[in-house]
Amino acid sequence: MTPGRRESPPPAGGEASSARRPFAWGPYEDHTGWLRGFAIALAVGVFLALSGAFVDEDAPIGLRLAYWLPMMGIGALWGGFVARALFPDHGDEDGPPAGLWLSCLWAALAMAAPFTGLVWVATWLAFGHQIPLRGLPYLFGSVFILSLAMTVLNTLVESRRQAMRRLSAAEAPPRPVRFLERLPPRLRGADLYAIEAEDHYLRLHTSRGQDLILMRLSDAVEELDGLEGAQVHRSWWVARRAVEDARRGDGRAVLTLKSGVEAPVSRTYSRQLRAAGWY
Repeated sequence: MTPGRRESPPPAGGEASSARRPFAWGPYEDHTGWLRGFAIALAVGVFLALSGAFVDEDAPIGLRLAYWLPMMGIGALWGGFVARALFPDHGDEDGPPAGLWLSCLWAALAMAAPFTGLVWVATWLAFGHQIPLRGLPYLFGSVFILSLAMTVLNTLVESRRQAMRRLSAAEAPPRPVRFLERLPPRLRGADLYAIEAEDHYLRLHTSRGQDLILMRLSDAVEELDGLEGAQVHRSWWVARRAVEDARRGDGRAVLTLKSGVEAPVSRTYSRQLRAAGWY
């Protein structure tokens, strides 16, 4: 067990504890977000094919599916690249911020402009009739509305997913520290300040006094996982919140605990504790 296992410094101010996660079609923190947006697009494509929207309702269902599914799939991929440039990071928000809706509008416009030409060509190839040039504004409007609807839908789905993740993290009970179950009855519930090795025993320094238990320090350190602290000497483990003061002299450091007990810091651990901001 290395002494730096629990004393890693927290993220610097302004940094999130987890990676920021943008909304809508990307960039997601992993491939699942892209796959989710792609699946939503295909589901909407099936609905549009079955309803006969924007195409010849008399066309066979197979032809409508062959038209809509590739179109929606390409749209999902194109939307992901558009969102990379237009969507800021809002992963720490409690919901979609107001500025995000303007990003949705710009994303829909950026998607609709080139996609209108693709739809014009695909409609001609799939159904055999060419939309006249005077109908392009209407076609652009239809593509824009669909693009905006898909962008907003993906934004809401991603926002809901992030809210549920934050709620789950907040409700997760803290992991119990196994070593605290070894405290003698009179020390149960006390704050553990430090552990000092004395031969085959461990002296427990707590907010309710001291006591001895039979155990090796190395085994105790393993069971202290989940409690912020570090081994500071071959015979000492100290809880970080128990440190009242730290002083250095003659090349060595000494930690003063809330109980007034002083714990020595050996050169072996001094550099790691200093890097972690203990003194």
